[in-house]
Amino acid sequence: MSLIQSFRNLSRRTRIGVGVGLLAWGVIGLQLADRAEERYGFTPTEADREALSKMAPKITTVERNQDR
Repeated sequence: MSLIQSFRNLSRRTRIGVGVGLLAWGVIGLQLADRAEERYGFTPTEADREALSKMAPKITTVERNQDR
């Protein structure tokens, strides 16, 4: 039995509880990650930002010919 099927076989209240629990876990994780980043000094430097901007894809817009 797949994980989705097992989830669907749960009662409606249990599925809501599992969903709310997963959302709460995600929000708590995001909050704790920010605090841990500040506490342990993992703030990005200017060199890190420059390296990230070099890796980011560049988007170039091209004018479309309207004479079709």
